[in-house]
Amino acid sequence: MRSTNFSPRLPLAVLAVAALAGCGAATSAADRQAAPETGVRVLWMGDSIAGAQAPALEAALEAGGVAFKNAASDGGGNVVAGDHEVTAKVAGDTWKALRENLASFRPTVVAYQITGYDWGTPAQQLSAYRKLARSAEDAGARLVLVSAPPFKIDEFFQPHERAIRSAPAMAAKAAAGAHARYLNAAELWGNDHAAAKAQRSKDGIHSCQQGAAAFATWFTKRLGELTGFTPAAPATWATGPWTGDDRYAKLGCG
Repeated sequence: MRSTNFSPRLPLAVLAVAALAGCGAATSAADRQAAPETGVRVLWMGDSIAGAQAPALEAALEAGGVAFKNAASDGGGNVVAGDHEVTAKVAGDTWKALRENLASFRPTVVAYQITGYDWGTPAQQLSAYRKLARSAEDAGARLVLVSAPPFKIDEFFQPHERAIRSAPAMAAKAAAGAHARYLNAAELWGNDHAAAKAQRSKDGIHSCQQGAAAFATWFTKRLGELTGFTPAAPATWATGPWTGDDRYAKLGCG
């Protein structure tokens, strides 16, 4: 049977509070749903990197009474169409899904993690992020743009490295003066995907359980500061059933 225990690379603060909970303190889905409602509703967007973070983020937010919907998409999720045929098609799908989710889920926060597929010029990126901010605001939501963790620029991403590098600055610029906020995840991960601090999986790109838990702890704290809710302590969710999500087995996580 595959183990879902965290690796020793889990930040000590998260590991310590999770250990206090013990094996019997894993929070069930019913327990999370019973948490006092905060009125905050988070729509989570991004690519497969965001998708690997989603199980922990869902557990953390729901434990704190925040509604969550994962709209991240493997192999896409981008809002920047650029001039590439594939990314243009995927961006169209992302915008269509966003319109549907804004109407049905009615988020108060649209959280978009910059994807590895936001290929385009800086001007195209800026335009897309500003459009995202307007779309969220028109739906009564606030946009939170967050940079992706550092990841390996492999042969697939290398032709688009310039766009990948320019996207965070354009997201920060789009958030300035808008009903939006930009969060720099380098505060958590640093900038080197190979560093222990970055907690990438074996592929150098995605998170395993310990990285997802670290991100969820950091992001919910920042989101709580922005929206006024108190995040749940990691001890209430960090060792929960989400650690057995199939995506982690596919990533070769322990």
